[in-house]
Amino acid sequence: MTEPASRPRYLLDTSALMAFIEGEDGADRVEDVLRGESVLLPFIVGLEVYYVTMQEQAEEVAASRLALIRQLPAAWLDQVNDDVLLAAGRIKARHRLSLADALVAAFAQENAAILLHKDPEFDAIAALVSLEHLPYK
Repeated sequence: MTEPASRPRYLLDTSALMAFIEGEDGADRVEDVLRGESVLLPFIVGLEVYYVTMQEQAEEVAASRLALIRQLPAAWLDQVNDDVLLAAGRIKARHRLSLADALVAAFAQENAAILLHKDPEFDAIAALVSLEHLPYK
């Protein structure tokens, strides 16, 4: 079944997902998107949540968070095809973003998704990807 053309698709960045998990400003918007929109989650977001949590808390907490993330009503993106790879490479080469952020942006671009984030570094690519930012810290 395909999504209706008028329904936007959202892709969550790590910063948005962490805001949701930790109850930061913007958590309510992430919850609204998860409840009512078509949502995409790149594998790299799961990886970042896992390792950031593990750096700050116990490994069990990190594993629990990852398991919960995998249960969210979102499509898990774990295939990096040539289009995503090349888009991420172009973004990384031309903008001051981390490799993970370039990959997240490429997934959003290739899936015509709105990138929901809380990371001001994404502002540099506003011409390339549709963005919705949560309140910055």
